[in-house]
Amino acid sequence: MPLALPVESPPLREDASGTIRVGHSRVTLDVVINQYNNGMAPEDLVRAYDTLDLADVHAVIAYYLRHHQDVEHYLAERSETAAKLQEKIEAEQPRISRGELLARRAVLEAENASAGE
Repeated sequence: MPLALPVESPPLREDASGTIRVGHSRVTLDVVINQYNNGMAPEDLVRAYDTLDLADVHAVIAYYLRHHQDVEHYLAERSETAAKLQEKIEAEQPRISRGELLARRAVLEAENASAGE
């Protein structure tokens, strides 16, 4: 009996925001590849992210190894987009000093204490 050799697509899907997710989980391609590159074994990934399927993780890693440049390009674009978004958020939201935060906390605690009387 000959071995069936079906052509299968990698278990990757693009969500509405353009993010690539693995299998039927919400875990992103970024997470799987970054963890893999940091030395995490596929079995450890599945333990850490229990919505992942081991076969999907192996398939995604195989896809990454075969299409390394394309995946690295995608990851670099995502990283650049995230950095720009962080810059925008930080520009729109001025940093609050520790002193200001402590002062706000004191006011809230005083208000809560007087409300409880």
